[in-house]
Amino acid sequence: MTDRAPHVVERRLPTEESRQLVALVRDIAQREISPGAAEEEEAGRFPREVFTLLSDSGLLGLPYDSAYGGGDQPYEVYLQVLEELAAARLTVGLGVSVHSLACHAVAGYGTKEQRTEHLPAMLGGGLLGAYCLSEPAAGSDAASLRTKAARDGDDWVITGTKAWITHGGVADFYTVLARTGVEGARGITAFLVPGDAEGLEAAAPEKKMGMKGSPTAQLNFDGVRVSDARRIGEEGQGFAIALSALDSGRLGIAACAIGVAQAALNEAVGYAAGRQQFGRPIADFQGLRFMLADMATQIEAGRALYLEAARLRDEDKPFSRQAAMAKLFCTDTAMRVTVDAVQVLGGYGYTLDFPVERLMREAKVLQIVEGTNQIQRMVIARHLAGPETR
Repeated sequence: MTDRAPHVVERRLPTEESRQLVALVRDIAQREISPGAAEEEEAGRFPREVFTLLSDSGLLGLPYDSAYGGGDQPYEVYLQVLEELAAARLTVGLGVSVHSLACHAVAGYGTKEQRTEHLPAMLGGGLLGAYCLSEPAAGSDAASLRTKAARDGDDWVITGTKAWITHGGVADFYTVLARTGVEGARGITAFLVPGDAEGLEAAAPEKKMGMKGSPTAQLNFDGVRVSDARRIGEEGQGFAIALSALDSGRLGIAACAIGVAQAALNEAVGYAAGRQQFGRPIADFQGLRFMLADMATQIEAGRALYLEAARLRDEDKPFSRQAAMAKLFCTDTAMRVTVDAVQVLGGYGYTLDFPVERLMREAKVLQIVEGTNQIQRMVIARHLAGPETR
């Protein structure tokens, strides 16, 4: 770690309340999250107490309605909170994004009774959520999922396996997409499943290259029974619910990516200013200065892109294309910037003594989760040129 104080991003926030909110988050990140991040990630320790703190501080439901325990914050503000958290520790920033994604179905498509019953605990009651769409054989082609929910009187019985579930095995609730009808997108329905439901079992967490503190696991649904009161939306509406959530979730990933990139840039600038070679700081050498300038420019461009998409969302305007662009550009930027940060630190960048190697490993997953960057390019191209011909 460098001794240089981290660069503080000058943020353009819409209100004094939002400025105070981001300042609070930055303070929590610096005091409670950053100090132990490297050691806890290396040990693979999930920081549940941090999520409890964030919930107690009103930070797990920021973009949702205050009538149900949310924070009434626009996405423009919420995403900048995610960026601050991810810069401190991606396990936390991405975890908050996933939790928000898991709340989307009930908040956006649940009945008034469902929102009243479930949202207060989900948004500010200490609960942690997970989102169950992917399966071992249904990743990018999510509409081909095979997990089934069969009607049995007033209940549904869910059977199947979900894969790559962030918070798998530690979540208190799961938003689950299961097949209730015909093949394809029209036969999928959404359900809210308690984390302690009988017949629900998590496999051992995946052994990952990065984000070792965030459990990612398969979930096996062996005749899990849930009441029809936990069906979210209409039968067959699940895939539309999933897609609407993913548009917002991709913005969360974009913001997390910029947080990771900013953290890497801060480390690189601090190291370059303090490292002496040939009698002067290496930050004096033009080749390295240009590298830092390119890193900073890419970060600013990515931040502007995700914020523009967020503002469209806040104005209830279409933002799917911009969300895909933001996810694509910001995560590719995080990968480039973290690789360059390792290069700036040279041999030290390749060691565990500095955080840039961890940031580089973490950046890679952001190009994969919530729609690979190849899928994002397909989404963008469809907006430009229409659906593919077969």
